[in-house]
Amino acid sequence: MSEFDIWVYRASTGYERGIDLIGYKVEATDGSIGKISRHSEEVGASYLVVDTGMWIFGKHVLLPAGTIKVIDAAEETVYVDRTKDQIKDAPEFDEAKHAGEPTYLEQFARYYNMPHM
Repeated sequence: MSEFDIWVYRASTGYERGIDLIGYKVEATDGSIGKISRHSEEVGASYLVVDTGMWIFGKHVLLPAGTIKVIDAAEETVYVDRTKDQIKDAPEFDEAKHAGEPTYLEQFARYYNMPHM
C-alpha cells in the first residue's frame, strides 16, 4: 500500500515538470475559483497559490499539489478535488510567513487533512 502525499503531484494529473502554470484557471468541484499566481515544484512541498480575485475579495490561497485532479494544458485549466467552500475557508497564503517559517506549510497539511511529511 502506498501512502498518499499531499505535497506531490499525482501521476494521473498530467503534470510535467517545468510547465508554467501561472495564469491557469482553477476549477473546484463546484465551479471556478480563480487563477494561479504562483506554483512550486519543490520536491516534497509542491503547491499552487490561487488568486481568488473578486470571488473572495482578492484572497490568495495555497493548494497542495495533491489536491489537483487533472491539468488541462490546452484549456489552461487546473481541476482540483476540493469545493469552493473548502478553498474559501482555507488559511490565507502569507508570502512573508512562507519565506520565514520552516513549519509554515504544516497548517495547510492539517487543513487539507493530510499529515505533512
